[in-house]
Formats: sequence, structure tokens, C-alpha cells
Amino acid sequence: MENIDKIVSWMSDKLKIAGAFCLAAMMLITCVDVVGRFFNAPILGAVEFVGFFATMTTAFALPYTHQMDAHIGVELLVNRLPLKQQQVMSLITTVVSFILFGIVTWRMAVYAYTIQQSGEVSMTLKLPEYIIMYLIAVCFLIFALILIQDVLKLIIKDKAS
Repeated sequence: MENIDKIVSWMSDKLKIAGAFCLAAMMLITCVDVVGRFFNAPILGAVEFVGFFATMTTAFALPYTHQMDAHIGVELLVNRLPLKQQQVMSLITTVVSFILFGIVTWRMAVYAYTIQQSGEVSMTLKLPEYIIMYLIAVCFLIFALILIQDVLKLIIKDKAS
């Protein structure tokens, strides 16, 4: 179990770095495109690139964000519950999240395969979109693995108390 935790954490850390590169690339392309437009030389496909990088930034950051518990959460009601009920709510929401992202991962991989088989490409640059869909599916898979780790930790913590 500990080895799996290390592997998932390592993958999450690498995805975080990839997300940072995507964010920097998105910023660089936008700045160069704006300056290029001033000189009547915009970047062809800048909107597509920025869209792809924005999507990848979000997907790459998701596992790490969850590990750091950096999500925005509304806990007005949950914080008023007794500790035991808070733990039960946390377990339920984590299991439901795992099921949801398990389904989303599966469907994203199926969608990527469908796009790959159809030969669909982006509108301006004619880039194969299925590559990005597969990357997102991998990110969601890692996120689902982190969620299942959280479920196991919550169960173990519940048994210990």
C-alpha cells in the first residue's frame, strides 16, 4: 500500500509540474499573440493552443490540488455536525467522488478512442485532439486513485477510533 501511495504521489507531483508548464505556455502564447497582433502578425491557432493548455492545466492540477486539500469547499453545515457524522459525510462524498471520476475516466478514454478512430482534428491547426483526451483520462485516473486512497484512509482511521 505504501509503495502505491509513493507512486501516485510521484505521478501527481509530475502532473503538477506539467500543469505549471502548460500555464506558462498559455501565458507566453497569449502575450506573444497580443504583441504580434499589434504588429499585424498574430500567432496562427493561438486560441486553440490556449484552449488546449487551459484544459491540460486544469486536468494536470486536479490530483495535486486534491492531495493538498486546496479545493474550495462549503462547510457551513458540515462543520456544525458532530465529529463522527463529519467523518461519515467525508467518507460518503469521497466514495461518490471516486465513483463519479471512475465513470468520467472510463468515458473520457472511450471518447478519446472514438475521436482517434474517426480521425477528428482541431479546426485551425489540424492537431489530433484525442491525445489531449487521453492525457485528461490519465489525470482523472490518478485523481480516482487518490480518492480511493482517501477512502481507505478514512476507513482505517474510523476503525482506529
